[in-house]
Amino acid sequence: MTTRLEHNVADTRFEIYLDDTLAGYADYAQRDDPKVRDFHHTMTFPEFRGRGVAAQVVEFALKDSRDNGYSVIPTCWYVEKYIGEHSEYADLVK
Repeated sequence: MTTRLEHNVADTRFEIYLDDTLAGYADYAQRDDPKVRDFHHTMTFPEFRGRGVAAQVVEFALKDSRDNGYSVIPTCWYVEKYIGEHSEYADLVK
């Protein structure tokens, strides 16, 4: 099984594909002054649940946010939980 992670800028979301099928995503709203991404929804489609899909896409989104100088607002409960369990991302929280 192949995994592909993408930043879909047009739809303001980070996506994860398993074998070229969209398995889930993390939506955000972005402000550029200051540079903030508000992650408001994470979705894993039912047939892909239980495989760590949400964790992978959230980690990718947080790394991209850091690499591009964004802080984050974890409005989504899953993003908040993920950051709580992975303290290396705590510094991103606005």
